[in-house]
Amino acid sequence: MPNIKSSIKRVRTNESAQNLNIAQKNAMRTAVKQAEAAKSENAENQAELVSKAVKLVDKASKRNQIHANKASRLKSKLMAN
Repeated sequence: MPNIKSSIKRVRTNESAQNLNIAQKNAMRTAVKQAEAAKSENAENQAELVSKAVKLVDKASKRNQIHANKASRLKSKLMAN
C-alpha cells in the first residue's frame, strides 16, 4: 500500500475503474452469447439481440476494453448468416 496521499487515491480510483471495465466487458460477452444463441435457434428477437450485441461491442472497442480487430471479428461473426 502506498504512503503518498495521491497514490492512495490512485489505487482506489484504479480499482473502481477496473471493476467498471470488467462489468462492461462481461455485459458485452453476455450480449454476444445471447445473440449467437438466438441466431442458432432462429428466435424472433434475433435482430434486436444482434443489434444490442453490436452496440456493446462498439462501446467496448471505443473504451479500449477490447482490441479494434477483435471488435471487427465479433461484429462480422454476428452479422454473418
